[in-house]
Amino acid sequence: DSRLWKSTMLNAMFGLQFAVGAGRTTRGAFMQLIRVSDEMKTLMNTDYILVVDTEGLRALKLTGRSTRHHDNELATFVVGLANLTLINIFGENPSEMQDIPQIVVQAFMRMKKVRLNPSCVFVHQNVSDVAAGEKNMERRRRLQETLDEMTKLTAEEEVCDAECFSDVIRFDVQNDVKYFDQLWEGNPPMAPPNPNYCENIQELKKTIMTHAAKSHGMRLIGLKDHIKDLWEALLNERFIFSFTNSLEISASRKLETEYRKWFWSLRSVMMETVNKLHNKIENETIHEIKETDLQKELKKTSEEVEKSMSEFFKKDRDADILIQWKTSFEIIIKELQENIVRETKRKLNEILQQRHLKKMIDAQRKHHENTLYEKSKELALKLKDKTNDEETLKKEFDLFWEQSVKIIITDTPAIRDIDIMRDVREILSDIDYNVAHQTDRMIQSFNISRMGYNISYVQQLIDYIKTRVTEHEEGPVNYVFKNEFFMDLVLSVCKKANRMITDQHRLFREANDPVIYVQNKREEYYSIFLKYCLGSTSAVIFGEIICQKLKEPIEQSVYKKTARDLTDEMRSNCESLNGNRSNLEKHILKTLAEQEDFDKYINYIHNPRDHFKSFIRDEVSRFITDQFSVSVLPKMKENIKLLQQKIMKAAHESTEHVQVNRGDVGLWWKRFTQQISDELIFSEKDLSGVKHDDVDDFNLLEDVMRRELTDIMSEISSRFNTETFDKKLDLKFRPDELLIDLFCQCCWVQCPFCKVVCTNTIENHDGDHSVAFHRSRAINGTYYSSTQNLCTDICTNLVASDQCFNSSRWKV
Repeated sequence: DSRLWKSTMLNAMFGLQFAVGAGRTTRGAFMQLIRVSDEMKTLMNTDYILVVDTEGLRALKLTGRSTRHHDNELATFVVGLANLTLINIFGENPSEMQDIPQIVVQAFMRMKKVRLNPSCVFVHQNVSDVAAGEKNMERRRRLQETLDEMTKLTAEEEVCDAECFSDVIRFDVQNDVKYFDQLWEGNPPMAPPNPNYCENIQELKKTIMTHAAKSHGMRLIGLKDHIKDLWEALLNERFIFSFTNSLEISASRKLETEYRKWFWSLRSVMMETVNKLHNKIENETIHEIKETDLQKELKKTSEEVEKSMSEFFKKDRDADILIQWKTSFEIIIKELQENIVRETKRKLNEILQQRHLKKMIDAQRKHHENTLYEKSKELALKLKDKTNDEETLKKEFDLFWEQSVKIIITDTPAIRDIDIMRDVREILSDIDYNVAHQTDRMIQSFNISRMGYNISYVQQLIDYIKTRVTEHEEGPVNYVFKNEFFMDLVLSVCKKANRMITDQHRLFREANDPVIYVQNKREEYYSIFLKYCLGSTSAVIFGEIICQKLKEPIEQSVYKKTARDLTDEMRSNCESLNGNRSNLEKHILKTLAEQEDFDKYINYIHNPRDHFKSFIRDEVSRFITDQFSVSVLPKMKENIKLLQQKIMKAAHESTEHVQVNRGDVGLWWKRFTQQISDELIFSEKDLSGVKHDDVDDFNLLEDVMRRELTDIMSEISSRFNTETFDKKLDLKFRPDELLIDLFCQCCWVQCPFCKVVCTNTIENHDGDHSVAFHRSRAINGTYYSSTQNLCTDICTNLVASDQCFNSSRWKV
């Protein structure tokens, strides 16, 4: 046991009588003052040497958090107290002891007020083949590399300039690492002492004397003050001693960063699939979503992720630390894939259901549109040879249009206006609870601009508010809300929501109300009517109609594609969003410090997930605004250019297909819509009812489409700016929502005492919740009993203490 060998070594060097035994036979540290002989006083410049012997650290029999915490405290105290520390390691493998110097280094970096100048010597006892020079060189190289690496990592954490271990603790790897033979030749108690061990002891003693000669002595009164300062510093930085070592923390964060990359790879490919299948659903080319089909779409990326995981756990420089998480992360990634598939199926089924509900509205709208087209065409052909006077033609068209709209109004009731506050008052008459709010994103999720308004949305808002307030009342508060407060609160929320819902409903009416819709189409149909009157061919008019129909789908596709591209760019180039959740939180804390807004601090402490979401949205909004001209706009122009090329390629291939198969315009149209259905919400049925049998010049049709698309692309591009970009983005494909999905799908359980959030980034993870360190309980508003003084103690220490707290009033 290391305790036995350490005490034996000290007794042999200094003629001491420290207790020798296996394991933790004693607790704490033992001190013994040794008088320096007269002949050595001049050399060593001191009268006494104080030898401190600690209990055995990292005992295998005594594992656990409390043991680790105690060992870290004891090691830091002793190293900080001494001019020279012997770090005794039993055997050749120092892995069980490497974390102690790491904790010590981190503590020293924090305890800047204590003037420390320690040094250390590593002693590896019971090492075989001590005389092998090359082997010892390799051992020293590995130790130096480990110590320097952990110092760099710790320095990054503590924002210090240390580059190597010796910057913090004086250490020379060539002279301050000793390898000892076995103490006995054979098996004790009958075995004789090993003479080589005695030589090792003597060499170590010389090294200690050399160190002592270089150090400045200290008076006993100074030792007392030094112990006092060191102890107070330890108390101030107590939370650090519950850390695991720096290498493990670094490895864990590296793993989290990789996990986010794997997560994003899987999520990103499924987003492409969702977009493609969404278009197919809208185009009515698919009517069912199967999990097996989604799994096939994910298969290639899934295999790439598995390969990346395997290489990471096998080849990373911290593979020996990472191996402890390998099995659990393999399970996590498998479950993640299953969840992505299930969630994607659910979302697509919602789109299918919405599509089914909207199908009747779309069919009715297309019926009116196609009827108007055919009748205006008939009128144009009737007037074609009678007059070329545009004023006469306009009067005929106006009369035709007025009569047609009257018929539509008679056949179809217009979509009525809505009165949200009336609906709110009607529902509130039956409500008796109290509540809190945050509803804007919920309103957007209703998709009112596409699906229309329903009174059930108000009910959902009120239910949501009720749930949030109930959660608040069940938290650390000693009050409940009155019914009057609930009524006022809901009315206030709905007044705020009124404008948003009304604006979305207006968009729905403009897009779906037959009367409004056809009125907005008036100029388009008049242009078609006039061209027929003036003798334009069917191929020209058909090409123009196709391009006009493509205008809105093109715009939607460009915005969605740009949003996905932006998300990828922000994952790479935005400092706060290009790493793991720990990196994101670092930027959140920095922003809080810069803004000095107390309300935002409170929100961060008590509603961390909401604060993270809000921060991500702000970062995305800022990025889009600041980078619009250099990043967003070029992407939009590139995407619209690529889309134009794909559309024209589809038109050309459709023409070739018709010519090879000697088909007609019906075959051309079917082939064309099939080829672009993955890219655009545009289907064969979009022109159903529009007669185009007389179109036979497909080369002319292509030329017309090329010319018209160029004009349309220019028109769409002219509207590209930050304001329209925000308005046009589909909620499901917004960069901020995609990034929130990436960073916020994790554990958000908080410590009930200090409100720190669990650092496990896996949602619904196995095992206990954990954090690197806890906070002062004052963060949660806790104060000492019978006072108004905030509790400054770290909750870790309070839990380990014999103090109690009042759960109803949250007092220590």
